[in-house]
Amino acid sequence: MAVHGRHPSLRDLFDESPTPHIAHPPHTHHRDFYVATDGSYSHNSGAGGLGVIIETRDGRRVTRLSIPDDVPDNNVAEYRALHLGLDVLAVRAPADARVGVLVDHDQLAANVNNAVLAFNRLDWRPPKPFSVPPPGKFHWRGIRARIAGFGELRAARIRSDHNPAHPLANAPDEYAHVNREPARCLLPDAPQSCETQIPPPSRANRHASD
Repeated sequence: MAVHGRHPSLRDLFDESPTPHIAHPPHTHHRDFYVATDGSYSHNSGAGGLGVIIETRDGRRVTRLSIPDDVPDNNVAEYRALHLGLDVLAVRAPADARVGVLVDHDQLAANVNNAVLAFNRLDWRPPKPFSVPPPGKFHWRGIRARIAGFGELRAARIRSDHNPAHPLANAPDEYAHVNREPARCLLPDAPQSCETQIPPPSRANRHASD
């Protein structure tokens, strides 16, 4: 998906995507902020990159980042990108913000939602064991700290070709100009009252386990 074209809002992408381990209830689309991240690594060049896009619930862009990074492999790059995105959002969002995360890495999305469930349990134990690449363990620790720091968070798994952060991660030299965009600290507009009664279209006629 080209960055120069206007992508669907992150909220729309989130509402239409599965959230591993956590059902997608009607109030899911009441996130305050949405964060799409991606990490890349080229075996040929040994170069990597991180891409981040943050939007408010009403579709206004908070920031974009496209940063070259020295990573050992693609899996670690995904963790580093999400850690970066959540760190940036934490500086610009209130502590009680409800956050929707979009990643195109199955295991990372599953780990994030597993950590959310663990945080809500008295024993802090995840329902399923985490599976984290050893070189990414410190970034995973940072991600879990950010999860605990927001009011609510869950992750959706999107396809790589639907991830608007994908080009930013894969061509940081080409998209370096996005890092010079003015910093914005935006709060989303208040949701309309009718939204509490209407589930996301993709979830309206599905079972909770879908």
